[in-house]
Amino acid sequence: MSELGFEELNALNKKLDGLLERYIALRTENSELKTENGKLKQVLQEKEEEIKNLKTRYERVKLLGALKGGGENAAEAKRKINELVREIDRCVALLNR
Repeated sequence: MSELGFEELNALNKKLDGLLERYIALRTENSELKTENGKLKQVLQEKEEEIKNLKTRYERVKLLGALKGGGENAAEAKRKINELVREIDRCVALLNR
């Protein structure tokens, strides 16, 4: 083989080594990103559950405040109570099926 052939072979080997190193680094990075993504999804799910609980608590506090107050708050409380009663009635109807 001529000297030119060896140089080309060495150049190709260097490029191949570089590509393999890059592939391994990217594969490692991909694995780390997948792990981080999983953790972030779990955090997101926990935060969504926390938001749901806070909204429920807010509605309860709002209803309690309406029950304690008068006027416009009393009308809101009655509306909410009627809404809850209708929902309970629907649940009872479903249970009786």
